[in-house]
Amino acid sequence: MPARRIRVEVSDDEGNKYSIALEGRINREKAQRLLDMVELLGGISEAPDEHFESSRNLIEGLQSKYEKMKLLLKKNFPLVWFSSHEVQSLYEQGFKEPISLSTVSTYLSRMTAQGMLLKNGAGNNLRYKLVSSIPQISSKRQTP
Repeated sequence: MPARRIRVEVSDDEGNKYSIALEGRINREKAQRLLDMVELLGGISEAPDEHFESSRNLIEGLQSKYEKMKLLLKKNFPLVWFSSHEVQSLYEQGFKEPISLSTVSTYLSRMTAQGMLLKNGAGNNLRYKLVSSIPQISSKRQTP
């Protein structure tokens, strides 16, 4: 994969400006992290299409249904519990392509096994939630 450069500039509601740049070998995971940071800074909003061109290109570059589903979960369910039916519905609306409920359930099960999701309930009442990936900061001081 050739070296690439991506630069994103974001302004928040308070007028603060943020500039984030990536250089080198950029893969889907790194691009997704960049989009997550932009969203956390309040940069993703209803704005003219030119602001979303790079985001659209990244999303369209996702080939597998599994990668698309991971993106969908991070975007739509960052803090709340959700069901496989909700994921299936949003996937089909967002990506304009069908996905079977069994495929959604299989992917959710894999993500749970990988530690990306929490699972609660049983049978037809299973609910999932993204595991928070924000590192905890310890207030303990280390002595030399």
